[in-house]
Amino acid sequence: MNYIHWNPPTDIINLGFYAIRWYGVLWAIGLIGATYIVARLFKENKIDDSKFASLFIYVFFGVLLGARLGHCLFYEPTYFLGSFKHFVEMFLPIHFLSDGGWRYTGYAGLASHGGVIGLLIALYLYCRQMKMKYLFVLDCIGFAAPFTAMAIRLGNLMNSEIIGKTTDVPWAFVFTRVDALPRHPAQLYEAIFYAIVFCLGVLLYKKHKKKTTIGSGFFFGYCLSLVFTFRFFIEFIKEVQVDFEQHLTLDMGQILSLPLVAIGFYFMWKAKRKLANKHK
Repeated sequence: MNYIHWNPPTDIINLGFYAIRWYGVLWAIGLIGATYIVARLFKENKIDDSKFASLFIYVFFGVLLGARLGHCLFYEPTYFLGSFKHFVEMFLPIHFLSDGGWRYTGYAGLASHGGVIGLLIALYLYCRQMKMKYLFVLDCIGFAAPFTAMAIRLGNLMNSEIIGKTTDVPWAFVFTRVDALPRHPAQLYEAIFYAIVFCLGVLLYKKHKKKTTIGSGFFFGYCLSLVFTFRFFIEFIKEVQVDFEQHLTLDMGQILSLPLVAIGFYFMWKAKRKLANKHK
């Protein structure tokens, strides 16, 4: 009885034919907050406003499409590639009903690893179009991304999804919508960690000269290495998301995290060497 019983409404407003969900709002807060942060970085580094205007569009669609396709293809390929209707559900926020109708569901399945891949592709296209330095843009996004990751995990918490394994720690959550068992609030652990990563990034940015950090690849590597290292280890206390993971030594989230961690540390190492050579 001392555990936290968690069963908040998933909708902020529900008009029957349309609902505004906490998950979608928190996703929006994460993206809008990141947009503001990146806008500040562009301004401080004297990048023309005209080059920033279209960045949000590239990022929004890159992350959304990548995260959606990542979930469908990494976690549920059999379902989404099993029929034409299910294939359509990958791209449209609807679910086809057995009676021939459909209902609006929103994009209920999104994968962060797919979002990263989609983001990298979108930023490459953006940089080609705007004649921007790729590393500079990656650093700006890497600086802001932990804030977005924090907001998304809070959305998962409101949805009572991506739950942790059973535990008897005093701060355990009972996700009433799922079952009556006390569990690790894994979404909250991630949200708190990503908030810490963001705050530490701000401190690092203020401590060092802007010109020697933004554009070196450091913040991009910093974000990838810390976020996905934590993601790798937090998976050990999460419930598996799909059945095929039951028999895997490492789940899909951990398998996909390993190359991103390696890429992150590589960019941090490369940035450190570049800065060391510059100051010789």
